Parts: sequence; C-alpha cells; structure tokens
Amino acid sequence: MKVLVVVDMQNDFIDGALGTKEAVAIVDNVRKKVNQYLENGDTVLYTRDTHTEQYLQTQEGQKLPVVHCVKGTFGWEISEKVYAEGCTVVDKPSFGSLVLPDVVREAAEQCGTAQSGKAEASGNPESIELIGLCTDICVISNAMILKAAFPEVPIVVDASCCAGVTPESHENALNAMRMCQIQITDC
Repeated sequence: MKVLVVVDMQNDFIDGALGTKEAVAIVDNVRKKVNQYLENGDTVLYTRDTHTEQYLQTQEGQKLPVVHCVKGTFGWEISEKVYAEGCTVVDKPSFGSLVLPDVVREAAEQCGTAQSGKAEASGNPESIELIGLCTDICVISNAMILKAAFPEVPIVVDASCCAGVTPESHENALNAMRMCQIQITDC
C-alpha cells in the first residue's frame, strides 16, 4: 500500500489570507494525484493547519502576524477542489504533525489486515508521497518527521504538486529534502 499525504491544501493557503498564485496553480495537479491514488486503491491522508482565535498570541503568530486557518472558518477548511470524501484528516497545531507517523502506520496495518486477514507486522507502507503547501514550511516539516519515523520507506515529494511561500524558498526546500534522501519528482 502506498500513502499520499496532502499537506494543508486549505482555502487560506490557496487563495485566502496567505494564498499565492503558485498555490492556485497546483490545485489541478493535486486533484489529479489524489484521484490516481484513490483509483489505485491506495491511502490518501490530509493534514490541516489548525489555529485558535488566540493565534496572534502564539509564538508563530508573533513571527507571522497574519491570522489564518482558525478552526471552524472557511479559510481553515480543505479546499473542496482537492478534498476526497471519507479520507482521514489530521489536524495539526504546528508546521509538522508528530501524530502523522502513527496515522500512516495505522493505515498500513489496516490495509495489511484487509488484504491478508492479519495485521502487517511492520506497519510500514510501500512508500509515502507528500504534496501540498507550503513546500518550505509544512511540507518539509512533515517529510522530515516521516523520514525519521520510516527510515527505510521511500519518502517522495512531487514538486509539481507543491508551492512555497516564494518560488525561491520552494526550490531551497526541495534541495534541502534531496540532501536528506527524500526523493523529489516533478510528475
């Protein structure tokens, strides 16, 4: 089983409070990738940046004073253009999710049980691919967490389905991930 992690494809990051033209430009690619995984019977997970109304009082809010992804708002919601009903969503209060590896492991075990009638002993998927926003903050954070949790599982990032805060920071993040043995594709 392969796992696709769709990182923070939320309205505020696409065309809302922190949106960019580069984020808007990847929406169709992201939807195509989600559809490919689902058609192949693989697992699709979403992460969702989640803040409270006290965001500006947080450390992140002090350094990035733009209110965004406040739980329950339209900006917090995953774009309907990329969300596939029934897929698991992991809310995260920070750039990376420390529970994401557990969710991936559980999905791999459930898939193994469904296919063989018993749980996969390793709990490891065949591969984990990440796409979404922002390459230079949340994608790289989650890719590094997953690489640490699954050192022998190929971790892949599709650059054509990611956008950074700026095109330059997007490229810097891709290069940093390459150095950490994360495979970068451009499909």
